Order: sequence, then structure tokens, then C-alpha cells
Amino acid sequence: MELYFLGTGAGLPSTRRNVTSIALRLSRGTSRVWLFDCGEGTQQQMLTAPFGPAKVDRIFITHLHGDHIFGLPGMLGSRSFQAGSGPLSILGPLGLRTFLKTAVETGGSHILYPWEVTEISDAVRDVVIDGDYRVSYRRLRHGIPSYGYRVEERPFPGALRKDLLEAAGLPPGPLYKKIKSGHDVTLPDGRTLVAADYVDPPEPGRIIAILGDTRPCDEAVELARDADIIVHEATYTAADADLAARHHHSTAAEAAAVARAAGARKLVLTHVSSRYDHDGEEQLLADAKRIFPNTILAHDHLSVLVERVMSKRC
Repeated sequence: MELYFLGTGAGLPSTRRNVTSIALRLSRGTSRVWLFDCGEGTQQQMLTAPFGPAKVDRIFITHLHGDHIFGLPGMLGSRSFQAGSGPLSILGPLGLRTFLKTAVETGGSHILYPWEVTEISDAVRDVVIDGDYRVSYRRLRHGIPSYGYRVEERPFPGALRKDLLEAAGLPPGPLYKKIKSGHDVTLPDGRTLVAADYVDPPEPGRIIAILGDTRPCDEAVELARDADIIVHEATYTAADADLAARHHHSTAAEAAAVARAAGARKLVLTHVSSRYDHDGEEQLLADAKRIFPNTILAHDHLSVLVERVMSKRC
């Protein structure tokens, strides 16, 4: 799995940062892409990304501020010009369906593939169970309804203990696959090898939390609990905490406090105000690292590998 940052700015695009859009490139035998938010210019950013709109089959919208959704109508239209564009599912807050329907109909767009919009409320529930992945959400604390998403990957099968099988007198062969799939095996000498005794426990899947614009809140901590990566807005430095509170945003230090409280492994800061130059961005990162050392500051076209944590055999 890989996170790819198409846009990392806040509010309006700048020469250094486009507005918000984050892609999650799935693994486990698929090349599909899920998109989280789609600010203006997102499809332009894809022209130099390792994937295009046709690969995107799910879009999750955190909230309806323009810097998070104004790229959607163009994205929908562009997919119709690309061969192989399959069905598209879009999920987001109430009002998203009206916004897209109006834009598509008014603009005379010809969408040549099936697409659907699902609007979410404040209930806590699983919203997507898609193959190896499960997505849940919570409402965060912003000026308008804003949501965070938690993506959980199904556990990986445990490793086959070939050393134990060989010690039990079973040489490598077709029966290894049977035991790996969980089936007990009876040997010619009458002994039964119980599959569970020769396969390690399942390895945990990866967890990613991608949060919309928000003030620090318990809901953000819950979504990011034990996450491998949490993506959190860092619109302001700690010195501008009053602005963050006034505009319903977070500072980089507040994002770091959420990551620490959640027990996350890595924090990626994004949604950076255009008021900050290079030195200001360095200050954002320093503010966060004082609280949560394993922090990086995203930039447009940054790729972050979501690594698996392998358990150690006792």
C-alpha cells in the first residue's frame, strides 16, 4: 500500500502546493486507487503521477469546502475519455450528491460509466467493506460537517512452519499447501498433523487514518488508534494557534498530540497554509517533532509506503 499526495495546500492553490487530494494505492493483487478529497486541479496533478483517473474506483470526501471538492466534476468528466474506466463510487457528507448532479447536468457532461454517490450521516458504522479492506468513519470538529476515515486491511495468513513439518517427518510437497490452507493431514503411518500447530498466527493488516479538516478531538484519536500512518491537517504553526482555533483548524503541534494519544506509528502533516514559506514549513515540522518524533511534512507528489509490521516468532 502507498499514500500518494496529489495536493497538500490549504484553502487555495499556490505555486508550491495544490489544494487537497490524497490517493491510496491498494496492494494485494490489485492496482486500484482510492482518492480522499479532490480539490481543484487534482486531475492536472495526476498527469505527472504514476496513475490516472481510470484507476480510481472509489472517492471519499471529507467535507464540502471547495478546496476539497472543486476538482470532482472535472475528474468525473475526464474518466469518460479514458478507455477502461469502470464504475465509480463516491462517498461523502450530505449535499455532495446535489453538488455533483448540478455540476454534471449544468455542464452537459457525458458520463459514460456507472457512478453513484452515497451520503453519510453522523452515525458510527462501517461504510465500505471491499475485498481485503474495511473503511469506517467519524465526524470530526470543523466549521461544517467534516469526516475522518479509517482504512483497515484484513490480516495476512500466518507463515507455514516448514521447520516443524520437516521435524515431524513430512518433506516438502503438496501436503504443505493443504496444511497452509488450514486442513489437517493424516500421514501414512496414522499420525495426524493438526494444521494450526504448523502455521503461525495471522499477521496484522495495515491501518491508515486520513482525517479531514478538524480541531483536535477524541474522534480523531479513535480513528487513528494504533494506526500505521495518520494523515492530519497542520494548517498553522503553534505560534498561530489563535488562528487555528478561530478557523476550526489544527496546528502541527496539535496534530502531533493526536498521533501520540492514538499510539500511531507515523504522522504525515498536510493541508499547509500558503502563508508559510520554506522556513515556516520547517517550523511546522519542528513543532510536531517535539511532541511526536516520527513525523514528516507532506509535499505535492510525495509517496509514502505503508509498511507492514511483521510480528516476531517466539
